[in-house]
Amino acid sequence: MEPWEKEQQTSPAAGQEPGGDGESGHFFSDLMDIAEAGVLTVFIFLLVFIFLIRRVTVDGGSMNPTLIDKDQILILMSLYEPKNGQIVVLDDKVSAVFWDEEQTQVAEKNGSDMILVKRLIAKGGQTIDIDASQGTVKVDGVLLDEPYIADPTTVDDGAFHYPMTVPEGYIFVMGDNRLYSMDSRSPHVALIPESEILGTALLRYDREKDLRTKWTERFDFLF
Repeated sequence: MEPWEKEQQTSPAAGQEPGGDGESGHFFSDLMDIAEAGVLTVFIFLLVFIFLIRRVTVDGGSMNPTLIDKDQILILMSLYEPKNGQIVVLDDKVSAVFWDEEQTQVAEKNGSDMILVKRLIAKGGQTIDIDASQGTVKVDGVLLDEPYIADPTTVDDGAFHYPMTVPEGYIFVMGDNRLYSMDSRSPHVALIPESEILGTALLRYDREKDLRTKWTERFDFLF
């Protein structure tokens, strides 16, 4: 046998490292790829939950029947601008009332210092008209269709006289449980600065077992 033939027969197989196992090398490489993908997935998941989505626990019954006490919801953070009729979560550190009879001059004050879950009814520049004697709510002259409320809006807590135009940069909110909700109708909450919006309700993902009659009531899309 010629020397070059002997060398060829004792050379490592193509694709293998000298003195190593090709299959073990591929397995280790695949394992590292899986680990890297897992770390990236966890990182993206954390980013989403830190900056885009937050978990909130409902406290109290002001949003009955849509949301009840101890419901668990996910909110889309304030990168999204909520629309009228959507449920918003508010950090009520600052609120505002009018200090003139014409309701044109805004005075800010300390809010309730609570996290509030309410429904967005009107934004800055829109005119809201609540007729407590009829239990109706109008925005820009249009009667709202509100199938989500527990009772008609027959309570007025005296924060404003209506019709009232919401100042720019503020919102008017109410709870769905109109007879038992402290919201923008009350001088304790009144107008909420847009900057106090933490996010918009996206999903109810949990409800206590003894508060639901079937398992499907655990979930509800709120957006």
